Amino acid sequence: MRFTGKTAFITGASRGIGEAIAVRLASEGANVVVIGKSVQEDPRLGGTIHSAVARVNEAGGRGLAVQADIRDEEQIIAAVQQAVSIFGGIDILVNNASAISLAGTTDMETKRFDLIHDINVRGTYLVTRHCIPFLKRSSNPHILTLSPPINLNPLWLGPYIGYTMSKYNMSMMTLGWSEEFRADGIAANSLWPVTTIDTAAVRNLLGGNSLAVRSRKPSIVADSAAFILASPSRTCTGNLFLDEDVLASHGITDLTDYAVAPGNELQMDLYVEK
Repeated sequence: MRFTGKTAFITGASRGIGEAIAVRLASEGANVVVIGKSVQEDPRLGGTIHSAVARVNEAGGRGLAVQADIRDEEQIIAAVQQAVSIFGGIDILVNNASAISLAGTTDMETKRFDLIHDINVRGTYLVTRHCIPFLKRSSNPHILTLSPPINLNPLWLGPYIGYTMSKYNMSMMTLGWSEEFRADGIAANSLWPVTTIDTAAVRNLLGGNSLAVRSRKPSIVADSAAFILASPSRTCTGNLFLDEDVLASHGITDLTDYAVAPGNELQMDLYVEK
């Protein structure tokens, strides 16, 4: 029960990877603040902040559902204050909320470009900014951001520069925060899956069921996150991790059970060259 007494603040935790991390930490005793916009289920997406909290509680943790749009700074501040008033502090911040659009420069509408950067960049920055004062009070504080290694191969920059810029910005913030808050003992790391993950985004936006069956389950990211977040914050910081590498460093190399359809060829995720 490595997370007993610890409080995790997780954005975009209504479903998918965010929810999987929430449930994983709860299974080892964490209090989990589930941040998201969804209070009524969209059949195309599934999940709400309330259904995620139900899963957190069933797993053995204590959940708190907070409706918040991280594009709105006042809502972020209120969510952080609510988390601290209920649980007494924040030990872990998981920046999972993100928007995606794999469109080229002339195809991406300005409003979509603004949305992606408002959530992925500005939202991540502001959530972290307002959690920092409470992370400084924790005995083992961690910031974990779901963003990729910074790969400057034009293969990744050319097709969808708007989205790529936003995700690389998240990774640059990780590297910046690891140095800025090193003396405070706050770890800042990023985590990214080697393969695509079976989420609503994959099924609805990227490739449908044909891609989902060549993907892994969100649990592989959740298990990797748990290893990172349980590590000593003063020594495990400034990394842009891949999930396979995290698991391998803990002796886990047989990843068969994480596959949605074991035996199928897996689809490599964006920004990964292995």
